[in-house]
Amino acid sequence: MQIAVLLYDRFTTLDAVGPYELLARLPGAETVFVAKETGPVRNDQGSLALVADRTLAEVPHPDIVLVPGGPDARVAMDDPEILDWLRTADATSTWTTSVCTGSLILASAGLLKDRRATTHWLAFDELRALGVEPTGERVVFDGKYVTAAGVSSGIDMALHLLGRIAGDETAQTIQLLTEYDPQPPYDAGSPEKAPAEIVAYWRGGDKGRADARG
Repeated sequence: MQIAVLLYDRFTTLDAVGPYELLARLPGAETVFVAKETGPVRNDQGSLALVADRTLAEVPHPDIVLVPGGPDARVAMDDPEILDWLRTADATSTWTTSVCTGSLILASAGLLKDRRATTHWLAFDELRALGVEPTGERVVFDGKYVTAAGVSSGIDMALHLLGRIAGDETAQTIQLLTEYDPQPPYDAGSPEKAPAEIVAYWRGGDKGRADARG
């Protein structure tokens, strides 16, 4: 099983690495990081790079497509080469997935039209404008399309996929070995739970605040 993780300039690191850390442990999995060109691709903070070992053209038919988000997802949303690759890969993929604003990229390729999907809570309107029905669920399955909400939810999505692909025992084993047992010190991980003044600030529309989205 080949898993292709798309990289593009200013992607959000955990969107890609969180699911990778779990999915790469699937028995028999080959995980490849792909981009328009091989070599290092910088994250949204510019302080870390992942290396794309294959070009898009070299990985036309992965079994799983994973699209991370980023504050500049528009770069990929407007890139014909990336969108064409997504359509080609999706034609034969078993699962086509995204984390955070990665769903905006899938939607721009026309893959989520009239489907239910999720994204970062600050990007719901953008997703709706692309003909997608946004939901507040953390992980959304609609056929073979699997979308995860903001950044950290990609880990949950990977666990769901592991269960579907390899069974509950394998998924539970990988969860145990990665010790994924979140116990955050605050219960503020969604707009429904976070202090109202913080939510209101980030809903305020300041363009610079978009950097918080993955």
